[in-house]
Amino acid sequence: MNIFDPNTHIQTLSIVGLGGTGAQIARSVARMVYDMKAARLHTPQIVLIDSDKVEQKNVGRQLYVEADVGQPKAHVLMRRFNMALGLDIIAIDQPVSAEKHFERWGNLIVGAVDNHLARRELAKANGAIWIDSGNHFNAGQVVIGNTSDPETALRYIDGQNGRYSYLPNASLLFPALLESEPEAKPQPEPERSCAELVATREQD
Repeated sequence: MNIFDPNTHIQTLSIVGLGGTGAQIARSVARMVYDMKAARLHTPQIVLIDSDKVEQKNVGRQLYVEADVGQPKAHVLMRRFNMALGLDIIAIDQPVSAEKHFERWGNLIVGAVDNHLARRELAKANGAIWIDSGNHFNAGQVVIGNTSDPETALRYIDGQNGRYSYLPNASLLFPALLESEPEAKPQPEPERSCAELVATREQD
């Protein structure tokens, strides 16, 4: 069996994007870290990053209730999980910035964003393990990698003793994820959120 073993001591686990996918990931991660603490294992610092506030259209589809409307998503989930599980999660209600929000080493970043600007910042996190997730109308994908350098990816493509120290990240496998959507019309419609796409049955 071949395994991905980047030999990284994970200090920080950052979840970027707290919508329909990211909020559920955050809930699962919080429960896992709670169990790790109970077993007296090393636990990473959880950081939740999202600049959006809860809107009415998020209630029901995402992990929010009526009372959360108008509050920053990151703070809502931070308070909920810290109070329920006794954790010390950190919330950042700003657009993600690789320079400001990621240390140089020891990062596991889970991206659940729906825009190219955020993914560009995630791609700048050197030395980080980046798990990128995305979904369409009836499909989704998850990409796990820790390098955007093609030479490094090729050097380790065959692995060593059944272990892979480096895997190409989403920016290397799918460079179009870092580009803006091409303009299909002279006056394109404003970019719609995931919640709006679900309402029109263009995304599930």
